[in-house]
Amino acid sequence: MVADVREMKNKEFDFTVRDFERVRSLIYKQAGISLANSKHEMVYSRIARRLRALGMTSFEAYLDALEGGKLGGEWESFVNALTTNLTSFFREEHHFPILAEHMKGRRGPIEIWCSASSTGEEPYSIAITLCEAFGTLTPPAKIIATDIDTNVLATAQAGIYSDDKLGKMSPERVRRFFLKGKGNNAGMVRARQELRDMITFRQLNLLSDSWPIRGGFDVIFCRNVMIYFDKPTQGKILSKFVTLMKPDALLFAGHSENFQYASNAFKLRGKTVYQLANPGAANVNSIKRE
Repeated sequence: MVADVREMKNKEFDFTVRDFERVRSLIYKQAGISLANSKHEMVYSRIARRLRALGMTSFEAYLDALEGGKLGGEWESFVNALTTNLTSFFREEHHFPILAEHMKGRRGPIEIWCSASSTGEEPYSIAITLCEAFGTLTPPAKIIATDIDTNVLATAQAGIYSDDKLGKMSPERVRRFFLKGKGNNAGMVRARQELRDMITFRQLNLLSDSWPIRGGFDVIFCRNVMIYFDKPTQGKILSKFVTLMKPDALLFAGHSENFQYASNAFKLRGKTVYQLANPGAANVNSIKRE
């Protein structure tokens, strides 16, 4: 730990153990994110950008002003800075055939919640899967896509990406679901209007006591976000998922996540895909909190 502090003092801003612990405490209270001791460099790099943007000279002064409410809307920028947004189209590809199979025979209205949409690649991949499953650009489905980070939501809503982001897709799929830019927009693509019309983007903090969404979801995607929460926080979120899912709904998790500790509420359906263990009862006490 001493070596970490010495290294930070050789940089543009002093960054002490106390500063790091304050950041850890604040981001946990605001967003439920549990930062490991190994995240000194990451925290320094990301919050140092905020100091430069605000013309401040120390972490201590920044954190004092943040906690004292003297920086206006800085809480949003603070959370955005510490949120990791790693995503891609059709990431963890094995989930999408399962989603398509789950849609078979359904007439709608189908409701899907993508609870960590990041820059939009995941909800657009879901929308494409639904279009292909129903054989139409206007399937009987709506997708709610949420994220705590307002910056990535703006990117997601625009639906504009560099064409190298579509590397996993076949040329036929790209032609059907994206419009290629021309002139100054060459090298860029935009999701078709039909895809964008299927998705409603909203800011949502999974740590909030209440969520501005209604239940009755056929599918919830919550992939690669639970790894940032400790077990008690995961348990609270999973408990709330139970109350929002239809009896035969599916919950998709990330490749490095395991909800088996919550087996009283969920049972494994496939690789990182879960279903309700007791479909007839939304029992918020059924989650084990370890």
